[in-house]
Amino acid sequence: MNCSINHATLSPDTELATATGRRIGPVILDVRNISLRFGGVKALTNISFNVREHEIRAIIGPNGAGKSSMLNCINGVYTPTEGSITFRGQPFSRIRPHQVAARGIGRTFQNLALFNGMSVLDNIMSGRNMKMRSNLFLQALRIGPAEREELQHRRFVEEIIELLEIEAYRKVPVGQLPYGLQKRVDLGRALAMEPTVLLMDEPMAGMNLEEKQDMCRFILDVNEEYGTTIVLIEHDMSVVMDISDRVVVLDYGKKIGDGPPAEVQANEDVIRAYLGTSG
Repeated sequence: MNCSINHATLSPDTELATATGRRIGPVILDVRNISLRFGGVKALTNISFNVREHEIRAIIGPNGAGKSSMLNCINGVYTPTEGSITFRGQPFSRIRPHQVAARGIGRTFQNLALFNGMSVLDNIMSGRNMKMRSNLFLQALRIGPAEREELQHRRFVEEIIELLEIEAYRKVPVGQLPYGLQKRVDLGRALAMEPTVLLMDEPMAGMNLEEKQDMCRFILDVNEEYGTTIVLIEHDMSVVMDISDRVVVLDYGKKIGDGPPAEVQANEDVIRAYLGTSG
């Protein structure tokens, strides 16, 4: 199939190949007619789009377009004023962030919130807390089943550290690392939750070209090796066009475009609102 396919007409259960060469599956996350208001301010207005299993789905738009607000609705930080969000066929209704995470939706944030005094290993291990069955008392004592459980989780974390190529820094306090490496640790902590869908809010903000290239590679590796579905907000259009399967475009809280990257890039509304007019 080529980039001109009309994704809106596809059945939610249809599998398809994208321009990136990835084979993406049925709809896993369905956002329908979402509106969000803060008093008299409309942050989002009647937005609908879906996310398919194993795809990389980008959300783009100018500053203030409502991109982060959309992610906040998906992961339970905000409750939409109108509309519905369905994950794996189950609706979200006034659900809190930790409940969303328990269902399999992870999140990284634009602003890092790492434990600067803790090592890389311990920061990523903190993402395993929801997977641990032993109570905090047994975890602190590290005895019996708690010790065996921690060793199992640590092995999984070591695999993430290897994937993200930060083995040399595993015992280094995160606060001593350069920004680009801290962003990898943030990604690793989110991956430690084993999310089915990972929401990423500007994962490459503030990075230089080399760091962006590395992060692109890691996002692709995570998508391929773990099968993680990625939903990301990104301002760098070269990144969006290179790695995403489909793009949804927001402007002033409204959707103005949705489709494969090449189709969105040629959309006149998108050009006017975001990419800049030609000539």
